Amino acid sequence: MSAHKGLALMCAAALALVTSAVQASPHEKTHSAMAMSASVPGWLVGTWKLVRCDNVYPDGRRVELYGRDPQGLWMIDRHGHYMMMIARAKSLPFASGDKTRGTTAEYRAASLDMNAHFGRVAIRGGRMIMHIERASFPNWNGHGGTRRYTREGDRLTYIVAKPTSGTSAGARGEVVWQRLD
Repeated sequence: MSAHKGLALMCAAALALVTSAVQASPHEKTHSAMAMSASVPGWLVGTWKLVRCDNVYPDGRRVELYGRDPQGLWMIDRHGHYMMMIARAKSLPFASGDKTRGTTAEYRAASLDMNAHFGRVAIRGGRMIMHIERASFPNWNGHGGTRRYTREGDRLTYIVAKPTSGTSAGARGEVVWQRLD
């Protein structure tokens, strides 16, 4: 089985669990309000493969947050529930082989090499609206925002105006996805 198929199967199972968890979550009123005021167009529904995830600085310099060949999937159902996972293509394993016995450096690398979250996404007034239910970076839990986006065929790019890294130097995030299905 290819890495993408394995990751897709894992994300599909997680999306099914997320969909039922979000429907029963304490944030249901927020999700219902978003669903009523925004929509999920057919072109957004499906599975997307990560192309790039960079910080772009005012001088034009780019920093590839997950290396040269970042890996990732973003799965969105017709109700706007999504599951997103972004990872560095090559991460070093923990020397101990035990997830609970990593070094400070190993835990730091694991945190910076992977980004996962789930929640709701919709389009309203030419803007993308995201609400993060849970994230591997806990500061994002319960937060979201509106993002500018462009779509060219099966390629979608959205801009994160204030990413969680690089903002002191004026960076903006740029995330590019390619539709798989």
